[in-house]
Amino acid sequence: MSAEDSARNGPGQRADPKVLEVRQLTTCFFTQDGVVNALDGLDLDVAAGEMVGIVGESGCGKSTAALSLMRLLPPQGKIMGGRIVLAGQDIVPLGEREMRRLRGPIVAMVFQDSLAALDPTMRVGPQLMEPLQTHLNMPHREARRAAAHLMGKVGIPDPERRMESYAHQFSGGMRQRVMIAIALACTPKLLIADEPTTALDVTVQKQILELMLLLRDETGAGVVLITHDVGVVAEVCDRVVVMYAGRVVETGPTRSVFEHPRHPYTVGLLDSTLELDRSRRELLPTIGGLPPILIDLPPGCAFAPRCPRAGDQCRRVTPALASVGASHEAACWNPEA
Repeated sequence: MSAEDSARNGPGQRADPKVLEVRQLTTCFFTQDGVVNALDGLDLDVAAGEMVGIVGESGCGKSTAALSLMRLLPPQGKIMGGRIVLAGQDIVPLGEREMRRLRGPIVAMVFQDSLAALDPTMRVGPQLMEPLQTHLNMPHREARRAAAHLMGKVGIPDPERRMESYAHQFSGGMRQRVMIAIALACTPKLLIADEPTTALDVTVQKQILELMLLLRDETGAGVVLITHDVGVVAEVCDRVVVMYAGRVVETGPTRSVFEHPRHPYTVGLLDSTLELDRSRRELLPTIGGLPPILIDLPPGCAFAPRCPRAGDQCRRVTPALASVGASHEAACWNPEA
């Protein structure tokens, strides 16, 4: 089964219970220049066995959403409102000690920079054994066997020997496999992957995505995939959330959103994507202008200064998400037909 077929026909298409329910999540960063509204009223649902993609330009709030869901914001960041219901429990009010018990068995994350995420002073084996010993109380010998099994499961050859290696001795793709093995060690209900294929060549990207789909199907975990690459989302995600300036501007089933985009920003993202049948002499379309400064957002729709369809209402009143099709919503006063 191809990655596309797995995404379309896999567990994400069943009416599985929600493992994540986010409502009106607002996250701010307090800086010397002012308050940055990084997330403004995020709503997000993820069912068991479903892969949901969050896509948008750099600075749109994707990674802030991931760090908020993990409760791993830096000191200057703070959740100002909203709910994050994870496996039936609102985690926003929880303290750090309680969150540490949830990270691993309930929610886990594959970070963008695997070389920075892995401890350079420790061999890979002990890093993989740590969650097994901490959360599952495995004895050392049993944890070592389980760690070697996990490394083999994610496609690392000769796992017993490679457990003695350091992070810098692995290739980028192999490091990312180690990160996935660590994240899945305790079989979490929700896996968050923040740009897991960044800086990898196309062949390795495909291998990593297919591995994530396979493990999702085996474990039944819900997956949040954060990326700027709409092609990756189209390949593997059941649903997509398009973000701009900290807000969701369009969301729905991946096929519906990508085949019939309604928000001008989504249209711009898709138009600026490389295609095999595009002429080499044809200029790649771009979205004019620059993203707004989140410290001082303009009134109305944040995309209005860059939008070819913007009218007076767009510049005065912020649009809310509204239905534009079956399970398909867009926040736009003048959506595409």
